[in-house]
Amino acid sequence: MARVVIIGVAGEKGLWVADLDKGTVVQLTTHVTGTLKPVVDLRASGAVITKGVDVAVLVKSADKAFSGHLDG
Repeated sequence: MARVVIIGVAGEKGLWVADLDKGTVVQLTTHVTGTLKPVVDLRASGAVITKGVDVAVLVKSADKAFSGHLDG
């Protein structure tokens, strides 16, 4: 089973697709349709949507995350 996460950063437009099994992250460049469209519309209005993810924290650098430090 693939483990793929769609990521949106608050304050930024656009989404990213992280394939955890492949170790890749790429920007979603196609027009969003289908069941993802309502999620994108809600996000545009300021909603935060999570499903199947129990931790998501934005940090300033990967080095900080790997060293166990999070930005307050």
